[in-house]
Amino acid sequence: MLIDDVTIKIKAGDGGRGAVAFNKNLMSLGPVGGAGGDGGNIYTEGASDLSLLNQFRYKKEFKAENGQDGRDQFRDGQEGQDLIIKVPIGTVIHNFPEDEIIAEITKTGERILLAKGGHGGKGNFKFRSPKNTSPKRFQFGLPGESFTVRLELKLIADIGLIGLPNAGKSSLINELTKAKSKVANYPFTTLEPNLGTYYELILADIPGLIEGASLGKGLGIKFLRHIERTKILFHLISAESENPASDYKIIKNELKKYSNDLAKKPEYLFLSKSDLLPEKEIKKKLAILKKINKKVLPISIHNWDSLEKVKKILNKIKSGKN
Repeated sequence: MLIDDVTIKIKAGDGGRGAVAFNKNLMSLGPVGGAGGDGGNIYTEGASDLSLLNQFRYKKEFKAENGQDGRDQFRDGQEGQDLIIKVPIGTVIHNFPEDEIIAEITKTGERILLAKGGHGGKGNFKFRSPKNTSPKRFQFGLPGESFTVRLELKLIADIGLIGLPNAGKSSLINELTKAKSKVANYPFTTLEPNLGTYYELILADIPGLIEGASLGKGLGIKFLRHIERTKILFHLISAESENPASDYKIIKNELKKYSNDLAKKPEYLFLSKSDLLPEKEIKKKLAILKKINKKVLPISIHNWDSLEKVKKILNKIKSGKN
């Protein structure tokens, strides 16, 4: 199960308290209380593992280490250890409950400061003066920042494979990349997005949408948001469909209802599973789809020539990316 939307509480470390201490060595009298250590910060860091938000399924609160209190003989307290929370690339961080975007993680290894640790308090050594050579004054450490944040995963991919359930998206991404999407001959086989890499292009197999997905039906808007950040769409329509034009309109309408920008993304149209019907039937369905997109291609994972045509499209996209 892929968790792609979760709310957690974070608390940076508190600063340590300053010390009140006096030098006990003969001829070296005076204040020697050290400062408290700063509290640890909390960072998020991007990683390639899509399942990283699963760590928040049960654990909802995260706290960085507090700074240690100051000690005698000018010894400052040790700083609290920073806490680094790894999240998948494509994670959008919102404050809660305002739901404003704080930051977005778009690269592997990208690190963003979320909550800053509190400063350590001063020890009595810092308060010495000509008028007060033996101060007993000190400071408590400041509290670390504390927030509730919402983490929302939106996949970042060059190409998103879309279509109704059982349109052959998983089979295609498995053939083109080293992805291991589950494949079976029934709807909603794919229940979570899968990524694959074709050279430097990232392909995303988006679980099948149905009519009403933008209103939450089927797998609902849960996966429509994952298409938002794809640059190009590969729209697959099964050759087994009795009405391919209707299938196309269903998906396009759902994209448009969710976002006009989503519906306007560059698109390639494919008639998948073309090996399952006689050539005469394939030509009829291609004629219907050519009224929508003149460059529609029949493809089959069992037809080497058709896969080569898909690869040529990918190579063209790849060369344009460089």
